[in-house]
Amino acid sequence: MKHIGAVQVAVTADDFNREPTTAELDAIANETPLIVAEVELLDVQISLLDRPATEWDTRRLRRTRRKVLTARRELTNRGATVPGKVA
Repeated sequence: MKHIGAVQVAVTADDFNREPTTAELDAIANETPLIVAEVELLDVQISLLDRPATEWDTRRLRRTRRKVLTARRELTNRGATVPGKVA
């Protein structure tokens, strides 16, 4: 049986060992408010998994959902793409 192996050095190896570009860092910085709002919403949803929601919990959930929607709206109005959405 012949050994099948790469004759050349992997062509894409450099893609995994590089630092983010300025454009990628700018994109992350632009999306940070949305990311923070989505993480906060996820935290609230996780906290409500094992117990019934009180009135305060319902308000907190509504408030965090509004934060996510506001962050998405502001990101969209700036012309950036929203992750998971088709433009």
